Amino acid sequence: MRREQEEQGTRRRHGLSDILPLNISETELFSRSRATGGPYGRPGGPQGRHVRSYNHLQGDIRRRKLFSFQKFFLRIDKNGTVSGTKSKDDPLSILEITSVDVGVVAIKGLNSNYYLAISRKGDLYGAKEFGADCTLKERIEENGYNTYASAEWRNKKRQMFVGLNVHGKPLKGKKTRRKNTATHFLPIMV
Repeated sequence: MRREQEEQGTRRRHGLSDILPLNISETELFSRSRATGGPYGRPGGPQGRHVRSYNHLQGDIRRRKLFSFQKFFLRIDKNGTVSGTKSKDDPLSILEITSVDVGVVAIKGLNSNYYLAISRKGDLYGAKEFGADCTLKERIEENGYNTYASAEWRNKKRQMFVGLNVHGKPLKGKKTRRKNTATHFLPIMV
């Protein structure tokens, strides 16, 4: 009896006394709203935060040069080899960054026609055809640089990143970490 009175008091405080039947408890109300995705009496839908639509970002193509923290421009040459170059005029360093999904991009060498890819083993290479190896998660870090991690492959539950060492050679994905500045790139407009 006392519990029933508490529930009725709660319903009045929340303005639910008119909407809800008296035979539904507060715990049932909240478990029902989680199960249906919305409040009681309203059909399903997202609970909590407003769901945003990012469809306008899909298919967006940006022409950029990726300038690494190690002072190299990322380049993909005509036979698919990924490396870094100090030359800011190298035509093979011009890349097209296309958004595939929210936070996921594909990077293609404009002149070489190869996609930047990370293999299951963590090797960086240029792929002629777009595939699972070519999807990269793009993230803006605290220092303003971007990191690119494989969206498909992981190494012992750790992400594998695109990175260049101090000599401009690609780093093995298994050795890379988000905080390592060798994996940080600045996208520079062309």
